[in-house]
Amino acid sequence: MLSLARRCSSRLVLRTRTYSARSSRELVETDELGLPKKPTWSVQELLSSYPTTPLSSDKLQHLHKLAALVPPEQGSAEWNNLSDDIGELVRLVEAVKLIDTTGVEPENMLEPIVLSEITGDESASAETKYDDEPHGASLLEHAEHSRNGFYVVDTPSSRRR
Repeated sequence: MLSLARRCSSRLVLRTRTYSARSSRELVETDELGLPKKPTWSVQELLSSYPTTPLSSDKLQHLHKLAALVPPEQGSAEWNNLSDDIGELVRLVEAVKLIDTTGVEPENMLEPIVLSEITGDESASAETKYDDEPHGASLLEHAEHSRNGFYVVDTPSSRRR
């Protein structure tokens, strides 16, 4: 059985349909299946309509410290590129935060135990207990380093001590 696209493309189509993507003045050329021949929008175009939040040097230094990374030299090309890239990510996150989700029911894509943590509904996790798997503090036994019930992660500054 041929797919719908193959059946449609095998027919002789002599005309190109157009449809309006944004306004009656902007017609978009489409192929025989009605798909736009060129993109009608881009993520970059969408994000450019949102304000840019400048990332301070202190925040970039702090992010490197949290990630246990050595930052590039401040003012270097690498520093500027990294600052711009992270600024774009911040702009993307801010754009996502602006989406109105009023009335949108969340899909049950979360693990029931995680869902019960968020909603406080214990019945959601009751059926999915992992009693046969290690969990909680017993996982610390496998850690290379732990202190007072917490994992200890080596960082560049802690290795020097």
